[in-house]
Amino acid sequence: MSLSTGRGPLSGRPAGRFTAPVPEGVAYIEPFRRRVRGVKDGQTVVDSERVLLVHRAGRPPAYAFPAADVSAVPAQAEPDSPGYVSVGWDAADAWFEEDEQVFGHARNPYHRVDCLRSGRRLRVEAAGVTLVDTTETLAVYETALEPRLYVDPRLVRTDALSLSATHTYCPYKGTASYWTARVGDAVLEDVAWSYEDPLPESTRLGRFLSFDETRVDVHHDLPAAAS
Repeated sequence: MSLSTGRGPLSGRPAGRFTAPVPEGVAYIEPFRRRVRGVKDGQTVVDSERVLLVHRAGRPPAYAFPAADVSAVPAQAEPDSPGYVSVGWDAADAWFEEDEQVFGHARNPYHRVDCLRSGRRLRVEAAGVTLVDTTETLAVYETALEPRLYVDPRLVRTDALSLSATHTYCPYKGTASYWTARVGDAVLEDVAWSYEDPLPESTRLGRFLSFDETRVDVHHDLPAAAS
């Protein structure tokens, strides 16, 4: 994320602009000064302290390792770094940076999640019923993503919401739980999500709800996205 996806500078639709054209297919590669390990079937198949982090347009960041630090799993030569190879994320059962397990993809050192108390208004309607209408919100500004408003569940019609079976994972916020709205005869799946047990850097989000504007009517006064 961040540099190469969302609205990042190397994505297909950057939020800002360069003063000169960026060559097509350009990659940004930097030393990643953390020990990275991959484990498969209980055995360490990747173990390196000479890791490179590779950013390519439209993709999350990826590790590259000296070939000698990889064993017993398929690897592909890293075209922009002679002597280095890449390993598919699914080639290992678990990945670790230092002794912390990493999920989804390599963590991006440029990614940041800022959670700021805000007086911005959030109003959400589902099947004509207001689920929330408040100016007591939490504005979340996450690198390369559009800003979002979250709200304390005490300000939400939680009697109209129930947990669904859907979960997603963010390497920076943690596991998201999803909520289905039931309003009269209408059942609207996964209209909201929350981080019930967020990662330490995102603790202010804990249990707060955000709503999917493609599934319910969401009105807010966040700044409009730049065209």
